[in-house]
Amino acid sequence: MSVSVENLVARIRSLQDQLEDEIDAKRDEFNYRIEKRRVVFEAEVARRHREIKTRLWSYVKGARLLVVLTAPFIYALIIPFLLLDLFVTAYQAVCFPVYRIEKVRRADYIVFDRRHLAYLNGLQKLNCTYCSYVNGLIAFVREIASRTEQHWCPIKHARRIEGAHERYLRFIEFGDAEGFPERLENFRRWNGEGTTDNKPAE
Repeated sequence: MSVSVENLVARIRSLQDQLEDEIDAKRDEFNYRIEKRRVVFEAEVARRHREIKTRLWSYVKGARLLVVLTAPFIYALIIPFLLLDLFVTAYQAVCFPVYRIEKVRRADYIVFDRRHLAYLNGLQKLNCTYCSYVNGLIAFVREIASRTEQHWCPIKHARRIEGAHERYLRFIEFGDAEGFPERLENFRRWNGEGTTDNKPAE
């Protein structure tokens, strides 16, 4: 990969780190900390959150009828998502050790911490749990899929694609017939850090 692309990737990662630092700074602003993976608010803040909470009956009563009628369509998706989760988890467990691909840690992607927000009622917490699971699962599956693509076919597409995963930027150029066999094994051993052009460790 060219030096300019490597520099761009490094700048993107630096900006992502800065963004995470800004998000972390919000902890002080909203008076919470994380202890043993649990979110803890200051007592006065937690009390204020409970006062702000919309009671369940008021929340349901205030919902538009059409919004209520769409609920089964949203929640019916849990079935294909659970099946996706089951099959992709089994795929990773069986195949990644064979391919010598590092497994994706589920806990890095699927996080259930919104239940600690006292200003949400029970239904809102259920909705947030569902959204956390589905979006986290999609990110988890995407990472498994990107590591699989990196192993078997780390080649860019001829056309520009939207929403490419992070590894894609470093893939081998489309049409680089000589570079593909030469660099494929490097890609199979690359852990996502540094450069793909380095000779892989034995």
